[in-house]
Amino acid sequence: MYYTVGQAKYWYEIDGEGVPIVMLHGFTGSSKTWQHVKSLFGSGNQIIVIDLPGHGKTKASHVTTMQRCCADLHMLFQFLGLGKIHLVGYSMGGRTALSFALHYPAMIQSLILESSSPGIANEAERRLRIEADKKLAERIERDGVQAFVDYWQDIPLFASQKSLPSKVKESIRRERVSHTAEGLAQSLRAMGTGTQESWWSELESFERPVQLVVGALDTKFIATNKKMHTLLKSSKMIVCEHAGHAIHVEKPEIFGKLVREFIDSVTD
Repeated sequence: MYYTVGQAKYWYEIDGEGVPIVMLHGFTGSSKTWQHVKSLFGSGNQIIVIDLPGHGKTKASHVTTMQRCCADLHMLFQFLGLGKIHLVGYSMGGRTALSFALHYPAMIQSLILESSSPGIANEAERRLRIEADKKLAERIERDGVQAFVDYWQDIPLFASQKSLPSKVKESIRRERVSHTAEGLAQSLRAMGTGTQESWWSELESFERPVQLVVGALDTKFIATNKKMHTLLKSSKMIVCEHAGHAIHVEKPEIFGKLVREFIDSVTD
C-alpha cells in the first residue's frame, strides 16, 4: 500500500494484528528483506515493513536528510494509528531507526538495532565519508545499478554471504538490482553515515530498552556496538555466531528468535 506525503509516496505492507513491530531495511534492500523473518514472530503481532527513500516502490525524491525521512515516517505512523512501537532496523535502517527514536522517543516501546551505528562523531572522518559516498553515488549514476551491484556484493562487509546457498544469493542480488541508480544515489547523499547527525553524545539520554545484534564475523560493528552498549542506559548486546553483517539473511531463524524474545520481555 502507498502512503502519500506531499508529492512523495511511501510503500508499506502490514501483516497480522496486535503488537506493532516496524522493520526498516538496509542500503540496497527493501521491504522484501524481511519476508523470511516476519513469519517467525508468531501470532499477536502486527508487522509493518516500509521501503525507505531511494529503495523499492517508494518515491520520495524530496528527502534530502535523515531528519526529513524520520518526519515522513512519523506522519505515516500517525496515519496508521500507531501508539508505541517496537522498531527494528538493519544497517542503514538501523541508523534510521535510531534517528527516529531520538527524534520521537515517546513512540518507542523498544529498539532493535542490527549491525548499526550512531553515525560518525569525528568531523574530519565525517567529511571523508561524505566525500566517499558522493563518489560512490556518482559511480552508480555513471555505471548503472548492475555494475554497482557487481562491485557492492564483493566488498569485505559481505564476505560471509559467499557461503550462502545459491538460491539465497540469487534472491539478494535480485533485490539489489531492482532499484534505480537515481534512488540509490539519493540514499547515499541524503542518508549516508557521514551526512546523518552523529548520535554518540545522545545515547546516554535514551531510556527505552535497546537490543544490539551483531555478527561474530563483523569485527568493525562489534567494536562499534560495544561502545554503544556502554553508553546506553538500558541495552542488551548479542553477538551471533557464524554470521556477518546481515544476520537476518544469514541466520534468519536465530535473528527472528532473538527479536521475538526481546520484544516479549519488554512489552508492557
